[in-house]
Amino acid sequence: MTNLNRRGFLNVTAGGAFAAIGVPLAGAADDRQLPRRAGATEEVTRKLADYLVTARPEAIPAAVRKEATRTLLNWIGVAVGGARHESVDLALAAIAPFAGSAQAQVLGRRERMDIMSTTLINGISSHVLNFDDTHLATIIHASSAIIPPALALAEHRPDVTGAALLHAIVLGMETAFRVGGAVYPNHFDAGWHITGTAGAIGAAAAAGRLLGLTGPQMVWALGLAASQPVGFRESFGSMNKSFNPGRAAQNGLLSALLAARGFTSSNRMLEAPAGWAHTLSTKQDFAAITDGLGVRFETARNTYLPFACGIVIHPAIDGCIRLRKEHGLKSGDIAKVELRVHPRVLQLSGRKDPRLGLEGKFSVYHAAAIALLAGRAGPREFSDAAVGDAATVELRARVSAIVDPQVKETQAAVAVWLKDGRELRTFVEHVVGSVENPMSDAALAEKAANLMEGLLPDKRIRELIDACWAVEQLGLASKLATLAAAE
Repeated sequence: MTNLNRRGFLNVTAGGAFAAIGVPLAGAADDRQLPRRAGATEEVTRKLADYLVTARPEAIPAAVRKEATRTLLNWIGVAVGGARHESVDLALAAIAPFAGSAQAQVLGRRERMDIMSTTLINGISSHVLNFDDTHLATIIHASSAIIPPALALAEHRPDVTGAALLHAIVLGMETAFRVGGAVYPNHFDAGWHITGTAGAIGAAAAAGRLLGLTGPQMVWALGLAASQPVGFRESFGSMNKSFNPGRAAQNGLLSALLAARGFTSSNRMLEAPAGWAHTLSTKQDFAAITDGLGVRFETARNTYLPFACGIVIHPAIDGCIRLRKEHGLKSGDIAKVELRVHPRVLQLSGRKDPRLGLEGKFSVYHAAAIALLAGRAGPREFSDAAVGDAATVELRARVSAIVDPQVKETQAAVAVWLKDGRELRTFVEHVVGSVENPMSDAALAEKAANLMEGLLPDKRIRELIDACWAVEQLGLASKLATLAAAE
């Protein structure tokens, strides 16, 4: 293991960074060899761990690093933007009396807390608006589970560069996406919130890389994180949903810290018959985890939500906004609306009469109504007030949704019948924000700036956005947290 050098590697030396958090130097626990059993199936956990501890920052393609940078910027925006949500207030009130020393910054607020508590809160705030990133192949919102522990560690230890932080984020995202891909969609269909279950393993990978874990230690960190799956789909529409990635982030950090101390786990937790994949899913595609490690990067396929709600209803929103703009539609013009959608839309977002803003984020009926009324679908359109607005409720009642197996998850067919007898139709082939129709850098920056407006000074917002774009040139990654603190 090496000291953090200009390439982002970490070294553990006497009196070095580990002393700050009490992590022991390489010794007896680190030198233990993991047994290899003759005739055993491929050791997936070990192979993934070996890659995580040996991956070189310069081996990550520039396009992948750029996408990770876009993920970081988007995450900063949604974390600050969600920092004053009621759920964050309640979580802070519950935790603050028991929190430790001020080690890391709660983004978008004045509070500083211990790294474990800060990781949980920043995970909650960055997911509560349902406005973060999404890996469409697995529906994992990776950043809300992976970046909070990485940034908290970067703050607590003064030698983490921006390049090292970004590298850890890439490795954490790759881990979450690949592990999730091994069990999706069966795992998700069984009721698990995959952002929480796979996200914890990705968080352990990112934190473990910054802690400089050895191969055996990384195996244990992955195993410990896999032993803490968190979150069910039943939580969608409540504060519990944002708790899931927050807790996953915290669980991943704890796993890495325990493993650094020599706290052991199974050496085959991901692939063993009684391990993570076999226990939590009826599908186990371990090649999704190991094939192309270091060559093919799922991070390059990450996407960003243009609308503050469940990803599955984005195509319907896109289509409704398109028709509104093209024809200058007003609420009084519309007789009825029909949506033809992928089966998962009604499975996840079939609430016809949401009463709270968080419930509205999982109502395709509310989403279509506000898209036609307002021409947008940001946090304001999913507030408690917006869900209860009389005009919205009235239009929502005129929206119907039909499952069409021929419609893909990134597609939707929207038909609007007007009171004057006209019929308007559009088909969304690739929803805005998808891999095929991505948000531009300018759109991402504007989204982040809008989310942070009023919470941070305008000058600081510009500095923070610039720092995110230039993260690989930052001498200290902790500067991001400093800029994101409220005055």
